[in-house]
Amino acid sequence: MISVNSSIKRCGLIINPIAGMGGAVGLKGTDGTNILKQAIERGAVPRAENRALQTLHMLRDMRGRIELVSGPGPMGQQAAVKAGFSPKVIGSLQAGTTTPADTINIARTMAANDTDIILFAGGDGTARDIYTGIGSTQPCIGIPAGVKIHSAVFAQNPVLAGEIASLFLKSRIRRCMEAEVIDLDEESYRKEILQTRLFGYLSVPAEKNRLQRSKTRSAGTDARAFEAIAHDLAESMDDRICYVVGAGTTLRPLMQLLSLDFSLLGVDIIQGRTLLAKDAPEKKILETISGKEFRILVTPVGGQGYVFGRGNLQLSPDILNTAGKQNIVIAAAPGKLQSLRGRPMLVDTGDRDTDTRLSGIYRVITGYHQSTMYRVQC
Repeated sequence: MISVNSSIKRCGLIINPIAGMGGAVGLKGTDGTNILKQAIERGAVPRAENRALQTLHMLRDMRGRIELVSGPGPMGQQAAVKAGFSPKVIGSLQAGTTTPADTINIARTMAANDTDIILFAGGDGTARDIYTGIGSTQPCIGIPAGVKIHSAVFAQNPVLAGEIASLFLKSRIRRCMEAEVIDLDEESYRKEILQTRLFGYLSVPAEKNRLQRSKTRSAGTDARAFEAIAHDLAESMDDRICYVVGAGTTLRPLMQLLSLDFSLLGVDIIQGRTLLAKDAPEKKILETISGKEFRILVTPVGGQGYVFGRGNLQLSPDILNTAGKQNIVIAAAPGKLQSLRGRPMLVDTGDRDTDTRLSGIYRVITGYHQSTMYRVQC
C-alpha cells in the first residue's frame, strides 16, 4: 500500500473508442486495423463512450470542484461534454484514427501535469497501454468496456468506477494498491488458445469491494464435476427447445457428450442434438432463436464471477431480455464457486435495466442432480 495526496483536484479521462466493438459480432476483440475493419463490416457499433458516460454520471455532483482533463474527440472530450463538463483537452487526433500510441502519450502527459487520478475506458489492451505510459506511478481506475477484461485494475462496472473515483476525489479513499495488468494474445484467442501474460501493475484506489478480481483458470480437480454437469444438462434437454450454449471449459464436456462440434470461447446454438450455429455473433443468435422457445446455458468467469458482460458480449441485452431469468441456466463446478469466496456472481451487460432484471437468486448446477442456490447481482 502507498499513501496518496489527499488534495484531489484533477481527474483524467481516456477512452479507447473501439474497445468492445468486436464482442457482439463474435470477433473476441478489436486489436489491429484489419480486425476493426471486419468488426465494422459486421455491423459493430462503439460502446466505450456510453460506458464512460455511466461513470461520469457518478461525478456530476463534483462539477465545478474538479478539473476534468480528457483525451481529444472520441478519446474522452466528447463524453465529457455530453456529461456536462468543460474538459481541458490533451493531444490531437488525425481524422478518424486512434492508436495505442495516442493512449500512451496522453496518459504520460496527464501524469506529468499533476493529474491526480486517470479514468480509462477499454479492455486489457487499453490497460496495457496505460501501464506502458505511466507504470505504477499514477492512480488509475479502469472503466470496463472491452471484450477481454482479465486484469484487476477495472471496477466491476462503470457505475462503480464512478463511485470509486468520487470517493477518491473527495479523499474518502486515501490509499492505493497495486493491481495486475494481464492481457491475452488476441490472435491466439480467436483460435481458441488462451495465452495470458502479466505485463505489470497499475496503482488503483484501495477499494476491493468495487474492483473486479483477476480471472482464474479452472482447477484440474474440476474435471469430474464438468462431466457430471454435462450428464445432468444433457438428461434435462428437450428436443423442442433451442439451447444457446455460452463459452467456457465448464460447458465443453456437454458438447462432447452430444458429439457436436463447438467453439470453446464462443457461443454455439443447438437443438435436438443438432448444431444450428457455431461461434455465433449477436445477429446470428437473434435470427436463430426468432420464434423459438430457447434457453441460455452459461458458466461464470472463474475468480471474477461474471455470468454476462465478460467474454460473451454476443449475448446482448436484447437476447437476454427476450429469454428472461427463467430461461437462463447457470452451471459451475464447486471449485469455481469456491474461487468466488462467497462473493455474488455478476452481470454487466452495458444496460443497467437489463442488469437489474437479471439480478436475483439462481439455481446453479454443480454436478449430476446436484445444485445450489446462488445470488447474481449488478
